[in-house]
Amino acid sequence: MQNALPVTTSILLDLLRDESRPEGWQDFTARYWPVLCGFALKLGLSEADAADAAQQTLADFLREFREGRYVRERGRLSSFILGIARNRVLRLRTEARRRSRRIIDQAANIDDTPDDQTLSIVWESERRRVILEQALEELRTSDRLDSKTLSAFELVAVRGVTVEEAAAQSGLSVDAVYLARHRCTKRLREIAERLTAAWDEDA
Repeated sequence: MQNALPVTTSILLDLLRDESRPEGWQDFTARYWPVLCGFALKLGLSEADAADAAQQTLADFLREFREGRYVRERGRLSSFILGIARNRVLRLRTEARRRSRRIIDQAANIDDTPDDQTLSIVWESERRRVILEQALEELRTSDRLDSKTLSAFELVAVRGVTVEEAAAQSGLSVDAVYLARHRCTKRLREIAERLTAAWDEDA
């Protein structure tokens, strides 16, 4: 089974330096695209504009990285990417407002640009969301858990049904559903910790 986010930040950056290794760009995009899109959506962009912001941010980063403008000893990779994303998202927000020709009265004519702390909170929230989604996807494709166990876990933990209802739908006993929830929760936590470690190797 292929694990999500199989490489650390160091390996990703080494791959990006080598233009003959397209898998580096593919892995980098797979990691950051959903976070960038979610970040842009949370800051008020449409889905189309959020996708544009993500694409432009990734392209800007690759160019600046290969020009030597990112130095790991001077700061975290996520902070560097966040700085690029911030500029792209705020620029597209301004353009979207111009396109809509929104009429802003004097009382509403205030600067609603998010501060750096807010941007960092939004970014971290999206990062955690993406890691959880990827962990869930890996759990679903795991060969270590049978289909009934996974079904019972998703019914209780993801869809929020009662243990009794999950037992009826999955064909397991109530005790087996409790055990499934425990086993899957433990496994999901292990996967999420591994994926988080791949992100956090980001000094």
